[in-house]
Amino acid sequence: MSDHVVTLTQAERARVKVNLRPKDAATVLIIDRSAKTPRVLMGKRHPGHKFMPGKFVFPGGRIDPEDRRMTATGALGQICENRLMARTQRPSPMKARALALAAIRETFEETGLLFGSSELGTPEKPPAGSWAGFASHGIFPDLSAITFVARAVTPPRRPKRFDTRFFAIDYGALAGKVEGVTGPDSELIELVWVTFADAQKLDLPTITQVILKEVDARLSAGFAPYLPVPYYWEKNGHFVREEL
Repeated sequence: MSDHVVTLTQAERARVKVNLRPKDAATVLIIDRSAKTPRVLMGKRHPGHKFMPGKFVFPGGRIDPEDRRMTATGALGQICENRLMARTQRPSPMKARALALAAIRETFEETGLLFGSSELGTPEKPPAGSWAGFASHGIFPDLSAITFVARAVTPPRRPKRFDTRFFAIDYGALAGKVEGVTGPDSELIELVWVTFADAQKLDLPTITQVILKEVDARLSAGFAPYLPVPYYWEKNGHFVREEL
């Protein structure tokens, strides 16, 4: 049993009677590799939130129906698409694409950062809401810039359950930024750039600690596309680590 599996299994968790079906979600590690030591962007959740108040997390959230309808440039790497479709009910390239777009949209909503390309003009007829706001800056989300790096399912009988796909994107893929999105009244009250080692010193959810270590190891190994993607889920009270 790996150290990561032990860490997740031993973490204290409140359990409830009703076992919810996990909701599909996506989150993204924004990595700056411009210096010798890579840094990752972490956001501090509002202390008033019922879910993980005050914790440092990656930008992310649930997939929306609009994520299936947004126009994008580029394409997911085939190996990423295949892995996103593995171990899922009703797998499809459309769902894999939507998960990656959800990560880009949630990042825009929570941080104001727009990852994509400004060389193609303004997307036509974007879905209403956040994607319309994204498109208004003359930027297409770029699927070729994003990499699937991990997956984790919240254990049974937790108050909220997610089947979360973790993506990584290089800060160099940034095409625009909206100021003033984070603040004292926002979902994320502050953003910090930290090394992977310093990130472990923040107040983190247990799964975030583990994913940071997994992605740090992936970077050290060269971040090649063929490197396996870890998949964490709980079976009979103990976490399991598979590779996709």
